[in-house]
Amino acid sequence: MGKYILALDQGTTSSRAILFDRKGEIVSIAQKEFRQIFPKPGWVEHDPMEIWSSQAGVAAEAVTQKGIEGEEVAAIGITNQRETCVVWNRQTGKPIYNAIVWQDKRTLDYCEKLKREKKDKIIKEKTGLIVDSYFSATKVKWILDNVDGAREMAERGELALGTIDTWLVYNFSKRKLFVTDVTNASRTMLYNINSLSWDEDLLDIFNIPASMLPEVRDSSEVYGHIETSLFASRIPISGIAGDQMAALFGQLCVKKGMVKNTYGTGCFMLMNIGDKPIFSENNLLTSVAWKIKGEVVYALEGSIFIGGAVVQWLRDGLGIIKRSEDIEKLAGTIESSEGVYFVPSFAGLGAPHWNQKAKGTIFGLTRGTTDAHISRASLEAIAYQSMDIMKAMEADSGIKIRELRVDGGATVNNLLMQFQADVLNTQTIRPKITETTALGAAYLAGLAVGFWEDIDALKEIWVEGEKFESSKERTNIEEGISGWYKAVRAVESWTEL
Repeated sequence: MGKYILALDQGTTSSRAILFDRKGEIVSIAQKEFRQIFPKPGWVEHDPMEIWSSQAGVAAEAVTQKGIEGEEVAAIGITNQRETCVVWNRQTGKPIYNAIVWQDKRTLDYCEKLKREKKDKIIKEKTGLIVDSYFSATKVKWILDNVDGAREMAERGELALGTIDTWLVYNFSKRKLFVTDVTNASRTMLYNINSLSWDEDLLDIFNIPASMLPEVRDSSEVYGHIETSLFASRIPISGIAGDQMAALFGQLCVKKGMVKNTYGTGCFMLMNIGDKPIFSENNLLTSVAWKIKGEVVYALEGSIFIGGAVVQWLRDGLGIIKRSEDIEKLAGTIESSEGVYFVPSFAGLGAPHWNQKAKGTIFGLTRGTTDAHISRASLEAIAYQSMDIMKAMEADSGIKIRELRVDGGATVNNLLMQFQADVLNTQTIRPKITETTALGAAYLAGLAVGFWEDIDALKEIWVEGEKFESSKERTNIEEGISGWYKAVRAVESWTEL
């Protein structure tokens, strides 16, 4: 048995690799950003070959930078940006088009057509998902309909489709493995979360041949081995989970009712709802959280499209800050946003509103408004959007949420974390290790090979970091919440004009 687990964290803007020891602590980390491709307004693509090469590169770097030999790595776990999909030629192994990213909006009109045809109800009953361009199925259909010869090749069984986990495993195994796990499958809009199988009715709706689909496996099992020359030894690949499910597991939200929120490019809040799916009445999503040793756990999820990305926009778009970390100091120079509200719906409003036509809007500007007010309003918007999801989650589950576990890059911002605790009126806990997405993938991989004996062993090594308690003085907080609701209503009204 090796001494370490290697987690591959393939994200929206970068590929990372993190090496963990038996205590769940980080031994080494490597990261590489890759190109974001915007062919048209609302379109977002990635080069699949660049994703593969960048992920392979950081995997090797994370192991070699500490002088560690490949045989010291017990297993590899993979976590990935979900919904982003690739279609490739089975014979050549080459993509026939760029990966279409989860943020992409090119199929918006087709989604509206599905709703008009009343197909959204059967889709939700089978998948737990709301019809939206966010998910993989409409993206795959677009590729088959718009790439020359693609549909004919698909009908002949010459094409394969996969989310990014499938694409990585396919390449790491030198095309021997064509698999995905239940968490990623459940986000394609092609997978029935009740029967836990690809669904013929859904394939018919989207006109996607079943021959294109990978085999669906558990989130923690040995799928095969690394076959590339990156490492001298054949390391088992034994854990796969979509990034947000991996984070839920990495936060050890293993009991029904436990909740985590990840603050990345977007924000993603998930609640463990146990072994039976709950179909939301409040525009949340129901997905598979993980499947271990044949036992399935489900999750309710609310997705915010623009979370930390709003800080990137202040940095790159407006030039208000030079570095992302500068926002906390700037926002902290004032006591409040003084009536400024920012609804950062650059890619539409996510849960629980699901308004694809919404645009980013700032309200309450005066001659006295400064970059500090806009910065503070931007941070507050992240927390307000998370609040919207938590209230919907409590309504669906019937569970009062007393604790929120948080992770992701923006959690280093103490001002944001305190404001989040205030608007939620609940305890917010930041773990010692905030790389919980990668940690979840490592946990899943390690359990499959006996690196950790069971989930109880994981509980012993998970370490709480800092707690943020909500303020008992609620007047200003409640006034701010009321103003936020007013701002969101105004944004939605604008889409109807």
